Amino acid sequence: MGVLGTILRHLDTTIGPGVMLLYPLYASMRAIESPSTLDDQQWLTYWVLYSFITLFELSTYKILSWFPIWPYMKLVFCLWLVLPMFNGAAYIYENYVRTYVKKLGNYGGYNYPEEYKKVLHMMTLDARKAVERYIDRFGPDAFERVIRAAEKEAKKH
Repeated sequence: MGVLGTILRHLDTTIGPGVMLLYPLYASMRAIESPSTLDDQQWLTYWVLYSFITLFELSTYKILSWFPIWPYMKLVFCLWLVLPMFNGAAYIYENYVRTYVKKLGNYGGYNYPEEYKKVLHMMTLDARKAVERYIDRFGPDAFERVIRAAEKEAKKH
């Protein structure tokens, strides 16, 4: 078990930098160049969460040194945040952070009727952001006119 045991005991230091830094750096650069904002959300959220983890580690390193499993827990959590099959960072943003950001910054603070809220929740993040930008630029009344025009058009067909 010599070499394999050593590799397993130091798994966090052998693959950790690639998982927690190299791949996210590469993916972040690709996200900057892509037209979609979905990947931007994933990677910006990842870097915020990674920064919080690092601050937590720096401020509690004496306590964490008593828990030999901590580096592996961090590695597994970062794998979940990073790997495209999970997109954990985007999940955390959509399900936890976004709610608080909207409340604190009053983003998207328009009081939509329930049927509009349902439609907005069915949209992709890019479409929802486009609608929110439209409302910010032209106001909720302009959005109402667009919705009424679309409803009229749909009834014709």
